Parts: sequence; C-alpha cells; structure tokens
Amino acid sequence: MERRDFLRAATLAPAVALTGRSAPVEAGAADDTGRARWLQHLSRLADPVLTNLAGGTLRAQMPIEQAADADRKAVTHLEAFGRLMAGLAPWLELSGLEGEEARLQARTRALASNALEVAVDPASPDAMNFTRESQPLVDAAFLAQAILRAPTALRDAMSAETKRRLVAALESTRAITPGFNNWLLFSASVEAALKTLGASWDHLRVDYALRQHEQWYKGDGLYGDGPQFHWDYYNSFVIQPMLLDVLETCGGDSPAWSEMRPRVLDRAQRYAVILERLIAPDGSFPAIGRSLAYRCGAFQLLAALALKRQLPEALPGGQVRAALAAVIDRTLGAPNTFDANGWLTIGLAGHQPALGERYISTGSLYLSAVAFLPLGLSPSDPFWMAAPVSWTSARLWRGEAVPIDHALVENR
Repeated sequence: MERRDFLRAATLAPAVALTGRSAPVEAGAADDTGRARWLQHLSRLADPVLTNLAGGTLRAQMPIEQAADADRKAVTHLEAFGRLMAGLAPWLELSGLEGEEARLQARTRALASNALEVAVDPASPDAMNFTRESQPLVDAAFLAQAILRAPTALRDAMSAETKRRLVAALESTRAITPGFNNWLLFSASVEAALKTLGASWDHLRVDYALRQHEQWYKGDGLYGDGPQFHWDYYNSFVIQPMLLDVLETCGGDSPAWSEMRPRVLDRAQRYAVILERLIAPDGSFPAIGRSLAYRCGAFQLLAALALKRQLPEALPGGQVRAALAAVIDRTLGAPNTFDANGWLTIGLAGHQPALGERYISTGSLYLSAVAFLPLGLSPSDPFWMAAPVSWTSARLWRGEAVPIDHALVENR
C-alpha cells in the first residue's frame, strides 16, 4: 500500500495550527469531539513504521537518529514496532466502526497483521532482534502490552505459525536479566502475554515484579523506580500502566495479587489526577526527568484509565479528552517533529537532538503512540460524546474556581 493511499483515509480533518492561545479547549478539532484529529495524528505516526515493516523494508528505510556516542541499530526497529503497537492496539481491537474510520481501521489491521508476521519471521530482512543486548526485553514488553490490549485483532487473528514464532520470541527474552527497577515489569508483561497466548508462563517473574513494586511505593500515588524515587514520567511511561495490565491479566491466579488490585488502582487514579494537573493551559507540561523525547507518551496512564473507564470521579471524560488533545497537539504538532519522510525526530517540542539520552534513537520515540489509547473507545462512548471541559490548569489560571487537591493517604 502506498503512503498516499494510507493517509487519504487518515486525513479525516484538516490540520489546525498550534496557536498557544488560552481558551476553554486550546487543542481544537474540526469535528465536535476531536476524534478525527486524534486519528490524523495516530495515522501519521503509524504510516512509516507499518507500511515499511509490512513490506519488509523497515530496516532499509527507517533512519536511526541517536546520540553521537551510541549505536542503537540492533535494537531500534523493535522499539518502533513494539511501542507503536502498544498505543495502536486498542483502536485495532475496537468493533462497530463505520465509514471512513472503519476503512482506515481495516487497512491498519491488515498492515499490523502483516508487520507482526514479518517481525517474527527469521527469514525476513526485518526479522526483529529479541535477544541481542538488553534493550529487546523492554520492547518485547511493549509488544506484549499490545497483545493484551488487542486479544481479538492481534492475538486471535495471527496464524498458527506466527503465534508459534511470537511465543518463541517472547520466551527468548528470558535470557535477559532485568534491572532492579521498572524493568521487572517488562519481564512480568512478557509473562502475562505468554499466559494469554496459551503458552507456559513464569508465575515467579510476575510475583517478583509485583511484590517489589509494592515495596517501592513512596506514597501519594507514586512509586520509586527501584529503591530510589526519580522525578520523571516513568510512573506513566511504564510502571503504573504495566501494573494495571499485568494484574488485570494475572490477578486471579494468586490471592495476594488479587488483593493488590484495588490498592494499585487507587494509586493509579491519584497519579492520574496529578498528571492532569501538570498539563498547562497551552498543552505543555514540566520538562523534568529522563526520556522527554517520548513526548505525549508521558500521559499513558491518564489515557489508559480513560480506556479502561476507570478515571477518578474528579476527572470527567470530556475534561481528560481536552487535556490529552492539548498535549498531543502541543508535542506532535510542533514544527520539525517529523522529518521529510514522515519519521519522528528526537525532541519534545520539535527537533531537539540534545534531549536524546544514549538509549534514545528513532525507534524509541514511538512510545508517543500510547497517548492515543482512548481511541479504543467507541465514538459513541461518553468519553468522546461528552462536551469538552477545560482541564484544571487552564481553568485555574483563568481565575476560575477549582477544587482543592488532596493527597492519597493509605494505611499499609
């Protein structure tokens, strides 16, 4: 499929300029809900990765932007595919779409299916690396999240041979020792995917990750990344979404895990409130900590709770939709975010190569796709149908009344 054909259906609404002006809903869209604008952004992310991988040309065509002293060419392709799929999967799973969006979804499902087949085919020029170096554990886990988020569109749709190869690829990551930090959840997520694929899975790896993160909880909705607390967005990039997904998949297999689930959800809801309050009136957010080049992916947890219909009472769907739209437009709509061929460039607001740590390369940047998880909700879902409401910071700095914020206090 040619790029122009894929994008024809994607362009459901005209692009809007990023003005930065404060308004009741700063990130507007051509339709009443903004969904078309979200699809336009997501299609722009997905197009170069999926069309090239499905055609066996990803390795040949994808540029590798990286730090001058880094060499990420062995791992960056699985990064791009796994991370993109983690965000795309809920929309691929959605049933009942109509019109142009249904046609776009059908094309994208076909591309994703072909891409997965190519990724795990050892004879393909784009066969993915799941074992060399340590990074493949990370992105096998994001691909595992995609399998968990699209059991019908991905897991059940793959051929028996592709499933066998995928299981073998996921199992092969067990040779990689995870770090004593959020990486434990990568191992747990791989095991959760193996469980849902009907393969043998390791209860101990899941238990270790869950129990250690319970020990690393610092309070007020925040976990340490390992024993130490880091002021960054890893609670949203990895920790809390993967805790929720692993417990949703495996929680019923152990009384101890089942007992954790309401506590983990309470913390996630508190952190979602914090995330929403970090979004400034213009859609920007504090540029703190590692991995800022993941852009709007910093709000995965907020998007994940919307998808699961588990947003806290303090965050109405119309408000979260408006807030996420502002962040998506602010980060993906900035000039020079994409190169001339449509690939993401390193940066937070445009092309800012200095923001790329040594572990960052072109493939890494596609974690921005996880901001789009609510597209897995039907266009008729209250999240999309509710009237847009200004987010907390936009109202606060206009002088409007805003509820007092309260910490989460729990007795453990």
